[in-house]
Amino acid sequence: MSLLLSPSMMCADFGNLGKEMQQLNDADVDMYHMDVMDGKYVPNFALGPEDYQTIRSLTKKPLDAHLMIENPRDYVKFFSELGADIIYFCPDAETQPARTIDDIYALGKKAGIAVNTGTSFETVKELLPIVDYVLIMTVHPGFAGQPFQDFVMPKLEQFIEVKEKYNFILGIDGAVSREKIKQLHQKGVDNFILGTSALFNKPSSYQETISEIRKENEQ
Repeated sequence: MSLLLSPSMMCADFGNLGKEMQQLNDADVDMYHMDVMDGKYVPNFALGPEDYQTIRSLTKKPLDAHLMIENPRDYVKFFSELGADIIYFCPDAETQPARTIDDIYALGKKAGIAVNTGTSFETVKELLPIVDYVLIMTVHPGFAGQPFQDFVMPKLEQFIEVKEKYNFILGIDGAVSREKIKQLHQKGVDNFILGTSALFNKPSSYQETISEIRKENEQ
């Protein structure tokens, strides 16, 4: 089972973004996680088009777009053209989420759904056969630095049970510590969004931290 490590760029130092990106690229992270927030669907704003364009220009690695916005289908083409390789959206933000997935595929991109803390497995299970990625929110969406919400664990186990059947890559986003990575990778989680709990604002370099996490999870 692969281990994917994806820095959450809303946690990066945008005052030194060029240096940040060089160090993250050198650390050989797998992809970059780009939170997009409109201040309506979630009570915060993050990563506008200029941020996206700048980060896209500084790496050849995959970028996702995590659309925490109202009417995400209206913006799929926009973020595809900015360079997103994977587009996540929240199914509860759409009246016809399967059509949004179709639109993502029509643009030649990978499709993912982001499952919020209050969204149940049952409400999205029909979409699982038609997505490439599933991202389980382990904090309430909108802000960095929150504690891990343990009540999502039974739901996460449900996704782990069916991920091989439906062939999607399963990730978690929110308060992802190194201990959580080790625990949940062994259970079947593939992709870990790395923020301040495991990667940013630490004394170790990004290269050291990423290397240590990979060694801790060798199987």
